[in-house]
Amino acid sequence: MNAEDAKRQFLEYIEIERGRAVKTVENYDRYLSRYLAQMHIKSVGDITEQNVREFRMWLNRQKGTKSDSMKRRTQNYYMIALRAFLKFLRKRDIESISPEKIELAKMPERQLDLITSAELDRLMRAPKDALAKENDPEKGLRYLRDTAILELLFSTGLRVSELCSLNADIDLTRDEMSVRGKGEKVRVVFLSPAAKEAVRTYLKARKDMEEALFVDGRIKSLHRITPRDIQRHLKGHVSRAGITSVVTPHTLRHVFATDLLQNGADIRSVQQLLGHASINTTQIYTHITDSHLREVHKKFHGKGRN
Repeated sequence: MNAEDAKRQFLEYIEIERGRAVKTVENYDRYLSRYLAQMHIKSVGDITEQNVREFRMWLNRQKGTKSDSMKRRTQNYYMIALRAFLKFLRKRDIESISPEKIELAKMPERQLDLITSAELDRLMRAPKDALAKENDPEKGLRYLRDTAILELLFSTGLRVSELCSLNADIDLTRDEMSVRGKGEKVRVVFLSPAAKEAVRTYLKARKDMEEALFVDGRIKSLHRITPRDIQRHLKGHVSRAGITSVVTPHTLRHVFATDLLQNGADIRSVQQLLGHASINTTQIYTHITDSHLREVHKKFHGKGRN
């Protein structure tokens, strides 16, 4: 079977029948197209263990965005896409190599980018402190927006893409709202009083008619805020807060999860709140619970013995 035709059918399958997000489909298309082109694959019968191995060697020698070689995690994305493609071929009884032949590279244990409680407090105050010094109404509105963004990220654990997709018709009389996350899956997240108040204050100060909850740009050229916009603004607040480590919007998602776990939440509940499809993804926080349990053990174990 022609490889390009098989790839097209596979992409249609994961989008329509599996309900994968358009972005995921685009990524799989890019990964597979690169493999097919680099290894000169014309038909699915041309896929062999040998050229898969050669492709992996080629990937490993490609320059990364910030290093001399492509990250292992990125290389694994290519292999995940190829393995899913081979599973699809097998499902359709199209002969090719077994998907089990493709193993992912072992990854070092993931390090969480976290900040201390004191740093979090300073970060949350940074836009408010800047607002107190600002006489420009337009800049003042941005600081109100950034306060609302920080409070909402910490309250809900939203992915930054999920936050950017929110609309201004949010119901602030309720303590919860539904969000559509990865794979179009809907979950419930919860709003703290501080988050609701910050969003309410920001919306009240807005004069535009944009439907997006958060907007960026000048008054006459506003657009729905993007993850890149949020990262850019966050960088300024991180500097104002005197934080020297790298902080991204995703850092607040990590802080959200670790805050819950350190205060006694179970990992299954945190999985649901984060919108993780698999508990394995949430397991990156296990060392947080381990650390907490270690302190509990040290404090309470064996106190009744002589």
